[in-house]
Amino acid sequence: MSITRRHFGFGLAAFGLAACSSTVPSNSGSSGSTGLPSDLRPAPNAGYDAWVASFRSRAGARGISQSTLRAAFRGAGYLPGVVTRDRNQTEFKRTLEDYLSIAVSEERLSKGRAAFARHAATLRALERAYGVDAEIICAIWGLESFYGERRGNVPVISAVSTLAYDGRRGAFFEKQLTAALKILQNGDVTPSRMTGSWAGAMGHTQFIPTSYQAFAVDFTGDGRRDIWSEDPTDALASTAAYLQRNGWTRGLKWGGEAGAPGTPAGRILQPQAGGPKFSVTGNFDAIKRYNNSDSYAIGVGHLADRIAGGGPLRAGFPPDRYGLTKDDRILLQKRLTAKGFDTGGADGVLGPKSRAAISAYQSSRGLPASGDPSPALLASLG
Repeated sequence: MSITRRHFGFGLAAFGLAACSSTVPSNSGSSGSTGLPSDLRPAPNAGYDAWVASFRSRAGARGISQSTLRAAFRGAGYLPGVVTRDRNQTEFKRTLEDYLSIAVSEERLSKGRAAFARHAATLRALERAYGVDAEIICAIWGLESFYGERRGNVPVISAVSTLAYDGRRGAFFEKQLTAALKILQNGDVTPSRMTGSWAGAMGHTQFIPTSYQAFAVDFTGDGRRDIWSEDPTDALASTAAYLQRNGWTRGLKWGGEAGAPGTPAGRILQPQAGGPKFSVTGNFDAIKRYNNSDSYAIGVGHLADRIAGGGPLRAGFPPDRYGLTKDDRILLQKRLTAKGFDTGGADGVLGPKSRAAISAYQSSRGLPASGDPSPALLASLG
């Protein structure tokens, strides 16, 4: 997702849904470099070391104690892979159809219903306390970290200090670093447990440090706002608090597909030409405060509706620019994989792996390796 986002872990980025900072998958949320690629482990860098030395005085002026600094930077260091990922972000815009194919995939939906069932008491308690629909909270959890499965295990102090030193957005990330140090100083988490995405988004619902400072809550009452714990309660509560304080109206639906039963009146959006239309309310805008994207807000709303037992969209999407429908693209992926050109799955979303498979198949047939699909290519695989 864009760094202009308030939260920018956005688990969907791990699936190529947005030009944003993806997390490194972590089932346990454990700390340290275990399981991290080599380029996300500290590497010697004299310039970084000098920058940290100069930062220490600025941090002291901002109320960060020397003991906090020593503990935070013990074992921290320059992460070359963070800089590489930051500089290699590309603006990539998916259609709403592709976005929803991943955001509301059968796997994400089934896991969402299971997660809701496991945490129903907590989610309903949050709904009562903050007025935010329990299913909306659960859907954001699903999009941001796949219900806690992909929280990231990159050490946050190393990540944000590397990006602050790198300088492309130095002021922004120095602000995140300062906020992260204040979180440590407050005792909410230890340095070893403060992990997240390569860009510093943390926990089950991927809060950046400044958003954590502003909105995180201790709903469990244990004295810590622990969004990193296996128990997602504080993270889910923090998300509910964020939405409440950013304009969520209790009892108002986010919207829905225009013309569908039970859809509230609101302004009409049609994000993809020829695709479904949506009627959206002010709560749609509150979701966009979490991520300023129509597709994201529709993804959250529709996933929430499906978790609650609602059905799929009634209106379909038109063929893509290659003349293929989603069913065509799924069939293309299945046929390519059957012939030994692995597409990584058959969801109808032609991402980098599918395009690589198409290119490999084209090369095998003596065709220009464009990586572009077509009805003729699909027919040739039959």
